[in-house]
Amino acid sequence: MTATAEKILVVDDEEAIVKLVKRYLEAEGFFVSGARDGREALQRISAEEFDLVLLDIMLPGVDGLDVLREVRTSRPSLPVIMLTARAQEADKILGLGFGADDYVTKPFSLRELTARIKAVLRRCRREDQVEERPVNIGDIFLDPVSMTARVRGNAVLLTRTEFRVLYALLSRPGRVFTREELLERALGESYPGYARSIDTHVWSIRRKVERDPANPEYVITVHGVGYKGSEPRKP
Repeated sequence: MTATAEKILVVDDEEAIVKLVKRYLEAEGFFVSGARDGREALQRISAEEFDLVLLDIMLPGVDGLDVLREVRTSRPSLPVIMLTARAQEADKILGLGFGADDYVTKPFSLRELTARIKAVLRRCRREDQVEERPVNIGDIFLDPVSMTARVRGNAVLLTRTEFRVLYALLSRPGRVFTREELLERALGESYPGYARSIDTHVWSIRRKVERDPANPEYVITVHGVGYKGSEPRKP
């Protein structure tokens, strides 16, 4: 273990899973801590610096989605990978809609899990290194370096995924993106069959940045294709 090993918090109420994942990831060079429930996880995240959180949805007390909501409020740039025993597409989309960076369905391969963790961490490191220009379109200002957003002069909290989607659209206004393209921009990878999860992100983005989400000015639906960013309509 090196002093620069990336630090991961594994949150699962099954002790055997925490121990198994911890042992495997430490062999891969990570520093790993465990938490058994949502409250402990939130306390640890508040008190310590982690590079990534591996978070089970089904937790006693405060469940994983509640933890994710709180993390996205207090630490919006902290990468989170969700673990779920539910195979339904809706659960995967729901987790991503709350701002998860990825998801893995139980039972999972430790090799696949490690590959997903490394991919998310690589993507975050690339984002830290890439110099992108701020975008100012109408009422919206986006700074990709600090990942901050201001709408009509007020700070707006976007999840990491929401920010990537909105930045992709507004940095190239008028360019039509398919859902698959936006999913790849947001998550670094396009997951076959889950492009519709972008609709969840767009719904959340519109609630946060549009004056009237039902009649959006900035994030425009292109029926049968996907979305485009647009200059606001003239008054």
